[in-house]
Amino acid sequence: MRNKFYLLCALMIVFASVSAQTVTVKKQSERVKGESVEGSGTTLDGKLSDVTALWSKFLKEVGRVKLFSSDPVVITEPNFNGTVYPKGTLYAFAFESGSTTRVWLGVVPKEWEEKDVEFANKQVEKLIYQFGIQFNRAKVQKQIDEAQQATDAVEKQKLRLINQNKELVIQMSNNEKEKIQLEKSLDNNKLEGEALKIKLDKNKKAQDSLINAAEQIKKVMETHRERLRKIN
Repeated sequence: MRNKFYLLCALMIVFASVSAQTVTVKKQSERVKGESVEGSGTTLDGKLSDVTALWSKFLKEVGRVKLFSSDPVVITEPNFNGTVYPKGTLYAFAFESGSTTRVWLGVVPKEWEEKDVEFANKQVEKLIYQFGIQFNRAKVQKQIDEAQQATDAVEKQKLRLINQNKELVIQMSNNEKEKIQLEKSLDNNKLEGEALKIKLDKNKKAQDSLINAAEQIKKVMETHRERLRKIN
């Protein structure tokens, strides 16, 4: 029963990880500081709680995160391809909708140098795509790890049953040997019993013969004593 359970778990994990996930980045607008700001977003297959930890770590690698608990999250001094933009600021959102979470990054153009705005928007789009790839890979890797754990559990149970089988085979063999030995002992006991019966019968006959002999000797003795009394 436990083997079937482990196998079922492993198959469920494998089936869950088979379908490929494509990251689609879309231009989307969000409200930042009371105005509509265009940015890039993507929808991920996962609860907000599943996304948040990785999203937080990802944003910290992009720049300096200020007040991560704020809405939106503010990232200053963003780093694009190794170049830090000290005057630039990024804004990040994460919205949960059922079993999915949408992440969004955008820039307020007036907070950037005009020559960098177009480049920043393209980098934001790339960052969203990179995070989507990173999240999906992490999710699949987790499924692989869970599948491996299930496989290891099945193999461990399988090995335990194999070892148990070996022990049972040995016990069965020992039981058969003991049975054969007991059967031989029973046969020997039966033969010994028959021999003892014969000896007992002979012993009884010998005793009866001695009793008869003693009676005869006693009679002879009485005859001799009678003769002795008659001598005068």
